[in-house]
Amino acid sequence: MAARAYWQGQIRLALVSIPVEIYSATRSGSRISFNQIHEPSGKRISYEKVVPGIGPVNRDEIIRGYEVSKGNYVLLEDEEIEAVKIESKRTLELVQFVEACEIDPLYFEKPYYVAPQDELAEEASIVLREALRKAKKVALGQLSVRGREKLVAIKPCGKGLLLETLRYADEVRAGQSFFDDIDEAKPKKELLDLANTLIEQKSAPFDAGEFEDRYAQALKKLIDKKAKSKSKKAVIEGVDDPDTPSGSNVIDLMAALKESVEGDKAKKPATRKKSA
Repeated sequence: MAARAYWQGQIRLALVSIPVEIYSATRSGSRISFNQIHEPSGKRISYEKVVPGIGPVNRDEIIRGYEVSKGNYVLLEDEEIEAVKIESKRTLELVQFVEACEIDPLYFEKPYYVAPQDELAEEASIVLREALRKAKKVALGQLSVRGREKLVAIKPCGKGLLLETLRYADEVRAGQSFFDDIDEAKPKKELLDLANTLIEQKSAPFDAGEFEDRYAQALKKLIDKKAKSKSKKAVIEGVDDPDTPSGSNVIDLMAALKESVEGDKAKKPATRKKSA
């Protein structure tokens, strides 16, 4: 089944317009979701809209409200909410260019692929890609879609372009308050050298294919096993981690780092060939 475009329109840079299609770069199909089941009957549980002290209510009696204080709501009609929605536009104007390192990773939300719609758009897309790559910058703009306006960043991605939605400033928590109690003292040089050695030994090019969601894999195996057995009884298997040490949590950091470095040397991992 062909992928469905999240947005179609044109990217505009001054007087240059590039017709494009934007597709989600991620998928959630591999996630496992559960339904709540009434065990005696085996039927799925449905949900009713219920008001405490009144009971079930009709859908046409429901209105949306924003809680301004405990138990106090500002009530809004659907028509009022619709009236303030941003008009969806078919143009994404690039209004600013910034160094990629200037955007804190906390602001990045979701990636999308940007594909040119035709050969003429392909040429302009390549020019934009290479200009961004040469300048080492990312382009910023605001994308109007489905009644909302999203802040987005566009940057080179292989032979194409990648658009990433960004969180607005008021959606990101300031992290410093969580770090207030951390000691500002510098670590001992010997400890730092051992940690750096361990990092160097375990350094390699990133390959997402080398990692897997072990929890999801275990769930799939469990579901498959129970589906084949057609059993309703719980199947609980040991999940203890043999590598987890028991006993005291007090550790000698120096000894632990030295042991880690020596242990990693003994494993002698295969070195990867650098791509030409």
